[in-house]
Amino acid sequence: MPPRVPGVDVLDWLLDSDPAIRWQVMRDLLDCPREEWSAERANVEIDGWGAQLLALADEDGQWAGGAHFPHDFVWGGSEEGQPWTSTSHSLTQLRDFGLDPQSGSAQRAVRLVGENCRWEYAGERYWDGEVEPCINGMTVANGSYFGVDVSSIVDRLLDERLDDGGWNCEAENGSVRTSYDTTINVLEGLLEYEFANGKSPDVSEARRTAEEFLLKRQLFLRLSTGEPADEDFLLLRNPTRWQYDVLRALDYFRRSGADPDPRTATAVDHVLAKRTDDGRWVLDKNPKGRTWFDIDDGLGRPSRWVTLRALRVLRWAGAE
Repeated sequence: MPPRVPGVDVLDWLLDSDPAIRWQVMRDLLDCPREEWSAERANVEIDGWGAQLLALADEDGQWAGGAHFPHDFVWGGSEEGQPWTSTSHSLTQLRDFGLDPQSGSAQRAVRLVGENCRWEYAGERYWDGEVEPCINGMTVANGSYFGVDVSSIVDRLLDERLDDGGWNCEAENGSVRTSYDTTINVLEGLLEYEFANGKSPDVSEARRTAEEFLLKRQLFLRLSTGEPADEDFLLLRNPTRWQYDVLRALDYFRRSGADPDPRTATAVDHVLAKRTDDGRWVLDKNPKGRTWFDIDDGLGRPSRWVTLRALRVLRWAGAE
């Protein structure tokens, strides 16, 4: 359990929030019976952030009129950052919120997106995926979670695995080295696919080699120097979007059901060291770009999302 600190009860603070956070606290930190956290999870569809995001969908089921980018987005324009209001990012956020995939709203969204949404790359049908493994990993995760057959995208991802174990969106431009960012998106997609469809030897093997790529590097270090591959990986962010950080990687391994590997210890220690004196974690980074609404209180302020993920990772790692 998180520590009690004068002035802040961390669990009470987490529970005094949106249904999207409350049900996960009940399941992952309080070990509430399934019927209790499931009842709270059902509120994601009808209350708070989940209901708000569902209500922002267009009549045709898309968000912001586009698959990965809003219909009015212009590359090279004056807009700062990448917009996060499109269909793919909205579906990912609903998955993060824990919208029940069997709910009426989820089923309607999946159907309409399949009928009406097309990728910007070449007009491919949404649930057929497009060409970038980072985007396709996200699509596999969302499709698997919401009950869509995305096996053809999985087959493509398996064929695109690089020799060192993972994936890189720049492979089509000649890159032969695994990207942390691309790989975590594909790993999450393949894990969600196995949750939905059962274990697959080919998928499990692809996950294993990509996991080994990360574990060899203690989730964030260069093999050649032992220094961080990117200092940005040490910043704890929300939402993660397509971006990698050590907490996202640790939460993936936790969800996979694997026992903590000793090579995750350095990353776990880093997360633990970032806990503030009152037992919470602050938001280090929020990827820039247009959003529908905020789900945190701002950079440098305590973040319920980061705190939730950190606490359940530390619990998994036995480092509370």
